[in-house]
Amino acid sequence: MNPLLERLMRKATRLTQVGQLQEATRAIQRALGGVADAGTRATDRTTATPAANDEARVIDVEARFVEPATAPAPETPPAPPPTAREAGVEQWSDGLFAHQHRPIAYKLFVPGTQAVGPRPLVVMLHGCTQNPDDFAAGTRMNQLARENGFLVLYPAQTQHANASKCWNWFKSQHQQRGRGEPALLAALTQSVIDAHDVDPERIYVAGLSAGGAMADILGRSYPDLFAAVGVHSGLPSGAASDLMSAMAAMKSGPSAAASHMTGGPGVPTIVFHGDADGTVHARNGEAVAQAALAAQDGAATQVQASDGRSAQGRAYTRRVHVDAHGRAAVEQWLLHGAGHAWSGGSARGSYTDPSGPDASAEMLRFFLSHRNVTAAATP
Repeated sequence: MNPLLERLMRKATRLTQVGQLQEATRAIQRALGGVADAGTRATDRTTATPAANDEARVIDVEARFVEPATAPAPETPPAPPPTAREAGVEQWSDGLFAHQHRPIAYKLFVPGTQAVGPRPLVVMLHGCTQNPDDFAAGTRMNQLARENGFLVLYPAQTQHANASKCWNWFKSQHQQRGRGEPALLAALTQSVIDAHDVDPERIYVAGLSAGGAMADILGRSYPDLFAAVGVHSGLPSGAASDLMSAMAAMKSGPSAAASHMTGGPGVPTIVFHGDADGTVHARNGEAVAQAALAAQDGAATQVQASDGRSAQGRAYTRRVHVDAHGRAAVEQWLLHGAGHAWSGGSARGSYTDPSGPDASAEMLRFFLSHRNVTAAATP
């Protein structure tokens, strides 16, 4: 690390530890060459139908990756506001975290409802061009958290890591445990668990598009950390290994050659995908569900296939597979006529389809039916 970068990173760490998050963020931005803040305001508030050139924006060849130094610096704990643990005080706060020399900004929602005991945590991974504020507004997950008493963590991808602020799901160094973005996101999640009264058996992750693809990777890479996964308009783990294969998978679905990479422990998974998605083909949603089902090692069988229609008129088909204990192990929602957008979301956020069934509420229902009894103390 060059001396200037090292000094700025040390300064950012000191500022974070004393709670001066804005100053710390500016120091990180200077260290990374003036990258814009990845989590302050939404830039695209359109709904349902992405622009014609979205496919080119979803992933970007300029994605960067830097291997950690031989002797990584000590981990930087998050710096929650002084009142984050106070009962009855709602928090919607900015944070900054670093792991293996990689900084990441995030937003954390802590509901003000009185907690009887440790509370669940849902990690929400935004899609390309989005940020935590935009994603929270579009999914309305904070409202559900307020009503049901769980925490929500929104990591923020930076333009330094990917020019379109996509999670780098399509690069091999970001597809496995202990490396790249999965390691960073798992460490950030664990830091929030340690800093707040969070139940380690009820940690869940969900995402949209590139965020959905990364959520699937996290579930496969850290089954000891995440009890269940939600993938909306995303791609299966191992669908691509570079830019060209990523574009092909997005256009037509994952290839047969990529299917051998989708193995891993079976983590309960719920999938939403529109059959008119022009950005990420619906075959990817089917592949996510099938890979999750295969990973159950024969312990889940299909017990229900039903058609329905949301109150706003969106038709859908829902398939449920249950495990030996009668719990839904894999649940798949195919949204008829829907594009690349969060089903049942609010028009206040980008890439939402208010006419669809409420994906946030259905994911929460699915999540809370599962506990991770093998949850480890650290990722």
